[in-house]
Amino acid sequence: MKIAVLAPVAWRTPPRHYGPWEQMASNLTEELLKAGIQVSLFATGDSRTAGKLDAVIPIGYEEDRNVDAKVAECLHISNLMEKAGSFDVIHNHFDFLPLSYSGLIDTPMITTIHGFSSEKIIPVYQKYNAGTHFASISNSDRHPPLKYLATVYNGIRMEDFDFVANPGDYLLFFGRIHPDKGTAEAIEIAMKTGKKLLIAGIIQDERYYIDRIEPFLGKSVEFLGAAGPEERKELLGNAAALLHPINFDEPFGLSVAEAMACGTPVVAFNRGSMPELIVDEKTGFLVSNVQEAVEAVRMLPAIKRKRCREHAIANFSAKKMAEDYIALYQKILSGN
Repeated sequence: MKIAVLAPVAWRTPPRHYGPWEQMASNLTEELLKAGIQVSLFATGDSRTAGKLDAVIPIGYEEDRNVDAKVAECLHISNLMEKAGSFDVIHNHFDFLPLSYSGLIDTPMITTIHGFSSEKIIPVYQKYNAGTHFASISNSDRHPPLKYLATVYNGIRMEDFDFVANPGDYLLFFGRIHPDKGTAEAIEIAMKTGKKLLIAGIIQDERYYIDRIEPFLGKSVEFLGAAGPEERKELLGNAAALLHPINFDEPFGLSVAEAMACGTPVVAFNRGSMPELIVDEKTGFLVSNVQEAVEAVRMLPAIKRKRCREHAIANFSAKKMAEDYIALYQKILSGN
């Protein structure tokens, strides 16, 4: 079986810090290779893989602002599509644009829908409902008019996250600094519990950061900026809990799975995919507001960190994700 994995070209695959779609394309590629499958990764030229890397864009357009995003995307996608006949299946992690080629090639394509940036993109998915295949990353992130082959949860490399039985006493916010992700709410929760809060992530909304985050920075609230893989592992593993007070229906939430992989429970607003990731009162707490989150932080000693790790391994490992996708590839190729 020969598989082409199409990654985005906003960031390197795997990313240096932020880039969840690129991270999933990387995790899947490397696990497919371990399973003995021939894989070509279509990504930026500085990407890393044990398989074959095929690249026409040297560096991601988010890392080099001299690169025109649309030009990069067109060159990147067309590079794969012109070689489509060399593969048994194309696995698209690039959102909706590659679908426009699917009717022009014979190679079947499966698209992992990592989320919907806008309702305006739905017509493209609807147009290719019958001629291609869709996988969702959570049951909550399914759009009613679309037909899905399956839900496959995002998988992380468990070997990248060490289990920490005895963490520190700080709380952690790990994600984009943006109103959707609830950074300001995390600060409020931490301040009401009297615990130190560490904040790690890229600033995606500068005004929000200046108005709602920066005024509270000091000894009890510390902003660390973007965290690379090693720093991420240490921050997640040594936290008493990850605060995830999201203000939108998040399709998945990688940091939630990563935290639990370290044994760290998660206190999250009960929206989107959170009930699929977190076992309430077992691997964390699903809450509705800041006050409930404050109460949940006080109940953290009741959570067994070993159970968090076991839950993550059973449901969100890269190995399981690859196995689930291999089953879908076989289903597609058999015509069933």
